Amino acid sequence: MRRLAVIAALVALAVPPAANARINPQIAGLQVALRAHGLYLAEIDGIAGPKTAAAVHAFQRSRRLPVGVAGPATRKALGPLGGPLFGSRILRRRDFGWDVAVLQFLLTRSGVYRGALDGYLGKETAASLRRYQRTLHLTADAILGPRTLSAIVERDHVPVRPRTLVVSTTAVSSLYTVRAGDNLTMIAQRHHTTIAALARANKLDPAKPIIIGRRLRIPAVRVARAVAVSAVSPALRSQRVNVRAILDRWSQRLGVDPALTRAVAWMESGYQTRIVSAAGARGVMQTLPSTRDYVEAVLLRHRAPTTVDGDVEVGVAYLRHLLRVFHGDERLALAGWYQGEKAVRQHGLYKVTKPFVADVLALKSRV
Repeated sequence: MRRLAVIAALVALAVPPAANARINPQIAGLQVALRAHGLYLAEIDGIAGPKTAAAVHAFQRSRRLPVGVAGPATRKALGPLGGPLFGSRILRRRDFGWDVAVLQFLLTRSGVYRGALDGYLGKETAASLRRYQRTLHLTADAILGPRTLSAIVERDHVPVRPRTLVVSTTAVSSLYTVRAGDNLTMIAQRHHTTIAALARANKLDPAKPIIIGRRLRIPAVRVARAVAVSAVSPALRSQRVNVRAILDRWSQRLGVDPALTRAVAWMESGYQTRIVSAAGARGVMQTLPSTRDYVEAVLLRHRAPTTVDGDVEVGVAYLRHLLRVFHGDERLALAGWYQGEKAVRQHGLYKVTKPFVADVLALKSRV
């Protein structure tokens, strides 16, 4: 009861975003959940734009839900990544869900996290949260408790526990009153738009003068983001392929349980195609170059293309190999994936391996 009271108090601390703000971190959680379903391939940017709306509506149609806002019914249908919303609980190690994805998004934008946006509060996310807490002179306990939450809400203007998340395909425009000396060229430059767009929005003939005092509708333009496009973390960038569909296709082709493959890939990368670990593991399946060499030379006997499709083929082929050598025991196969086949045979599961194995097996029913 006390925890609920604390969280209820924190809701009152939420600082509403400015009227023209477009980034809503809660939307980033929605985008991550949609990516897990293979429906959202654009940048994880917290902007409720047309691509997010299209993904939401596609998901709603696939589940025969009313098409519109991402309300409670939609979030429930999204599964474990569909909730809880950020700010509705205290977050600790090994928590999983929408709110963890939002936290990872905020930590990434703050420059303290470079890992996967997978909604899982693992070791790397916890370490980044500690770094963030230190910058705010808070207790670095890797727990998103009341003080840390209120600091994040105030600093990043996160709407806490909204009832619905509106994803709109309509751009917001502004109005401008024509003054003496104005022309379409000057107005377009001043408002970062084009003469053609101005003429289209106001049904004007660009060859004719505009009347002083007339109110013109200025087409909406994207607000510049705080992070330059070239500097956007790989975790946030757009993706061009449906990773989930590729994982399922190779799983079926190579005879591996698709649910297990998806769980491994989500745990390793959050279905991110460009992520590179500190150890040099790359791509969706996070295979090391040495592992790829072994798979290509011994298991596949051909070079896999250096594409997302090739990355997944290598990863699934290696997972199939481990399942075979450990006679279908998923627990031992996953341990072999994490610490190496030889080490499992000689030493069993290392202490650090056991949480990874347990987490992947738990994820089988989640992604």
